Amino acid sequence: MSFPADIKGCMKDCILSLFWPRKDIVGFFEKHGCTKAEVGRLQIEGENGLKRHEIVDALFETLAARADNGLGPFRAMLQALLNWSHFDPYYFDKLRKLDRASASRNLDHLRQLQEIRDARIKTDRERRAAQETERQQATASLDELRAEYLDLLANKTSRQQRGYALERILCELARLSRLETTEAFRVNGEQVDGAVKFEGEHYLIEAKWQEKSASNEPVYQFAGKVAGKLYGRGLFVSVNGFSPEVIRSLVMGKEIQTLFVDGEDLILVLEEQLTLRDMIDRKVKAAQTKGLIYVHPISGAEKKI
Repeated sequence: MSFPADIKGCMKDCILSLFWPRKDIVGFFEKHGCTKAEVGRLQIEGENGLKRHEIVDALFETLAARADNGLGPFRAMLQALLNWSHFDPYYFDKLRKLDRASASRNLDHLRQLQEIRDARIKTDRERRAAQETERQQATASLDELRAEYLDLLANKTSRQQRGYALERILCELARLSRLETTEAFRVNGEQVDGAVKFEGEHYLIEAKWQEKSASNEPVYQFAGKVAGKLYGRGLFVSVNGFSPEVIRSLVMGKEIQTLFVDGEDLILVLEEQLTLRDMIDRKVKAAQTKGLIYVHPISGAEKKI
């Protein structure tokens, strides 16, 4: 995120109209986040030393070249200038090297620019919030989702088509439960079928609609994706359940990060016996209190394979 160019330009004018000695200009930068090493690179003293405006330009360029674009020091200097009220009488009144009226105009201009920027930021933030609220609204009712899911069970469309449909159904169920959702995305070459935010944690989702129970390989691949994320958590959804060996191998001697959801669980949600939020909550509870990753969301009992 770069600092606004118009505000930078006005800040330069303000600094030059408030400080006369070059050492005072440098001191202002050091006081607001510019390091001694950054200042030390500049030739300031002597006949060959940089002029006042060259010092300001050089230090602005140095800060902008930082990995963080110098945002912290720029913000600190801006805040100081917006609240500035001191005009050194020695340079303003006695020596008359600086002009109070000119400095005041520059400071007033800076405050006006910041007011305009603040208003623009507020408008942009409100617009983004409205867009996100709209994006998180469900576009299908529970009845429509149930009918679509049952139709998919009855009609043997391609596995890929059913997989995409399952992703969409899960996303809509999450929105109906007022859960923040992230649609399918790719990161570092990995395909992720989506994510859902539950109790402050983001759960990656893998949605599988295949003819047989989910076997080891896709589950292990997904577990690897989850493990590579900060406090990784995941929901592996397999309409036709899971193979016996995959559950044992996933929990034996390992940290539990992935929970299992099958077609029965989805039917219970689609038939309004519980919400998707309730289902996730009960599966999380079973994992945290009993170390179980594949349980019936109503009875809480471990599912038999």
